[in-house]
Amino acid sequence: MPRKFFRKYLPDAAAVRANKFVAMFGSLLQHPNLWHLNRDSVAGAVAIGLFSGLVPGPLQMLTAALLAVPLRRNLPVALLTTFYTNPFTIVPLYVLAYGYGSLLLGGNAGALPVEPFAMNWSDWGGSLRGLAAWTLELGKPLLVGLIALALTLAAAGYAAVQVAWRAYVVLAWRARKRRRGEKT
Repeated sequence: MPRKFFRKYLPDAAAVRANKFVAMFGSLLQHPNLWHLNRDSVAGAVAIGLFSGLVPGPLQMLTAALLAVPLRRNLPVALLTTFYTNPFTIVPLYVLAYGYGSLLLGGNAGALPVEPFAMNWSDWGGSLRGLAAWTLELGKPLLVGLIALALTLAAAGYAAVQVAWRAYVVLAWRARKRRRGEKT
């Protein structure tokens, strides 16, 4: 299941390597683990994507790529995993990170020191500047919380993929054994 599931949604490795934009990076993007679907490569890629998703601003995919390539983890999975952060989830995640940081620093995790951010859908530029200003007002608890939450999500994602992949393989082997009529 895991390999078949991911293959449905990921591009073919040969087609990606043949792309002129990928080819200009030479051998840097040619390592097999960047494109193959195996338990360790996918689990590491999910961890990288979950960690990179909390990087502020539009640098999430760049961070995921910069981590996945030298660590030799599946690049497309790492990039796709960063999409858990979006305009609807980023503010709740940052509030959670602030609370997590306050808890770790021993402060009052229940109350925000500033009024919550409100998105103005008719003024994207002003809203992004407002989000940046709101984020800077939160200071040290937010910074500590973002790092701690990113590491926690990465560890949980890595473990979840490892456990789920292993569970699927065990169940598939048991089903195969039953189909062949062998004793368990």
